[in-house]
Amino acid sequence: MAHPARMWRTAKNAAAFLAATGLTALSLGAAPGAAAAGEPRIDLRVLVVDNGDSPVQAITAQLKSTGIPYTVVDLNSASRPTITAAFLADTVNGTPRARFQGVVLPNEAPFGAGSAEQTALEAYENTYGIPQVDAYTWAHPEVGLDYASYAGSLDGQQASVSTAGRTGWFGYLDGGFTFEDNSPAIGESYGYLAAPRAGYTSYVDAPLPGDGGTGSLVGEYAHDGRRELVVTFAYNQYQQQFRLLARGIVEWLTQGIHLGQARNYFAVHVDDVFAPDARWDAERNCTPGDIDCVGGGDDDGTPIRMTEADAAYAAQWQQENGFTMDMVYNAGAGEEWKTENGGTDAMADRLLADKARYRWINHTYTHPFLGCVQDTSTVPWSCAKNADGSTQYMSRADISAQIRDNDNWAAAKGLPIDRTELVTGEHSGLKTLPQQPEDNPNLAGALSDNGVRWIASDNSREPEQRAVGRALTVPRYPMNVYYNTGTKAEMADEYNWIYTSQADGGSGICENNASSTCLAEPLDPDTGYDDHIVPQEARTDLGHAISNDPRPHYAHQSNLAEDRLLYPVMEKVLTDYEALFADNTPLQNLRQSAIGTELQRRAAWQAAVAANKVTAYRIGTTVTITAPNGTQIPVTAPEGTKKQQLIGSSVFGTPYAGSRSDWTTPTGLQTSVTLRLP
Repeated sequence: MAHPARMWRTAKNAAAFLAATGLTALSLGAAPGAAAAGEPRIDLRVLVVDNGDSPVQAITAQLKSTGIPYTVVDLNSASRPTITAAFLADTVNGTPRARFQGVVLPNEAPFGAGSAEQTALEAYENTYGIPQVDAYTWAHPEVGLDYASYAGSLDGQQASVSTAGRTGWFGYLDGGFTFEDNSPAIGESYGYLAAPRAGYTSYVDAPLPGDGGTGSLVGEYAHDGRRELVVTFAYNQYQQQFRLLARGIVEWLTQGIHLGQARNYFAVHVDDVFAPDARWDAERNCTPGDIDCVGGGDDDGTPIRMTEADAAYAAQWQQENGFTMDMVYNAGAGEEWKTENGGTDAMADRLLADKARYRWINHTYTHPFLGCVQDTSTVPWSCAKNADGSTQYMSRADISAQIRDNDNWAAAKGLPIDRTELVTGEHSGLKTLPQQPEDNPNLAGALSDNGVRWIASDNSREPEQRAVGRALTVPRYPMNVYYNTGTKAEMADEYNWIYTSQADGGSGICENNASSTCLAEPLDPDTGYDDHIVPQEARTDLGHAISNDPRPHYAHQSNLAEDRLLYPVMEKVLTDYEALFADNTPLQNLRQSAIGTELQRRAAWQAAVAANKVTAYRIGTTVTITAPNGTQIPVTAPEGTKKQQLIGSSVFGTPYAGSRSDWTTPTGLQTSVTLRLP
């Protein structure tokens, strides 16, 4: 029970806040802390009080990714605004307004208990029923917990979602998860486990080491007419344990009604379908045929190419796993292979027989480099020059022919393609640093000639969507399953070359690259792929999938051949995901055009929010949203929400993770979106 003096102080502070804002009595339905009378306006915006620590920044990143408007008060800035009654609330056309629907704090009292700012904030929350997230704090009675029964590392610790969590804000999870322990030599997670006191409902628990009981890691503390979501472990935005809980934290903070939406995505592009891929040379530690691979004469090695059996397995695997791959095809390269190998191609025939089982994307007819003309007389290569010193580029006509011929071949074979999608070979035509710092100036016109609206780019080089003439890029994640390897031993050998020190026989690249870490010792060629590379790559890909990131991943047809390296990675991603998430939260597997559209809508939405051109608020059970004409508005709302039409209403959105969400616009002659909450 709260101390009587604190209860009196909170009541007194609330009364003072009411007087300061001109309020006498308010009602927010079931919201704690709201008195009975008129309905105030609650703006759909979050207040973030930031002290620079990673937990607050992690939640802020989730708000941004979701598309929720927020205002940051930087505690480290001397020019920050002071938290006062006037900063938090005012009136609009005579209606009391709460400027923020939720508050994110570094801990339960960052301004100091009893300070003027802390008092104003607590009174505001009490008056309007505004929830507060304590991003990271220690276990103690002031946050509704006993003093910690355990404080220390949580690396490798199993956590579970409580019954209250599963039936409430964390019901999208299947019930349990394990804290990451990626490096035994480094402490990754620290936290406090403690027993709840009166008024505290635990949502996430973990066992007490050697005790047999459990302690809370995340829970709601209802007290003094206020609610706090208390988190007692440290985290950053990239750790899996936060990524799993981020949705629930935000849904609790907004009570399930907010601008923006978040889903989990996973798509895999398989490049070079019908074409052969060059093979890694373990003796020379390079790939024959590459410009910088010297010493092998004309020996380009035996290329890697799928067989008929590999094609049949791909269709079977998809059916068994309920997952569709995108086949990114080079028809001309396949026709050349057929001509050179007796005029038949059983593999291509098998893929074409199963063509309806896949999505297909144009990868150009013969996979040429579409950028500048490459001068390979030196290593590294450079762009060839014209007599006047200007750069030589592939022509618009030649680029257009590569796109058109591949489209036409698909039409003749009945492939279900979307002509607005394109993946160029090596993402060429787009700028390639350092040799080609600008796009091929002939690329945009060729894209327009062929109706291409979505051109793939490499996320490791260009993570943001951008325009190429009338088209937009769709950044793709390269997978650490190499195009030039068909066997596990080849994959482990090349991986060792890249990720081991020179002293251990590697290239030493990892020693001079701040973004990578050298292996402690080289991988075993027989076991390294399964034991190290697969779990590492699957963890990375799953991290993207559960971060509201629709960008696709890409590998190559060589990885569906021989040892079929790609399947173990995809299977682990899908299996781990299924173990973590409930059936109401399925992975979204979108094609390239849909991914591009999603990224385009997000960018337009973020620009509208940043320009303060969006107004959204709730009064009782009515939500009103206005935005610039034509703006697609992302909204998440509870089940049972209706969208108001000129006449009547319709069910809003589509179900996902226990809520309903959608991109929406005003209907007909309406100037705003109006939602009726259940």
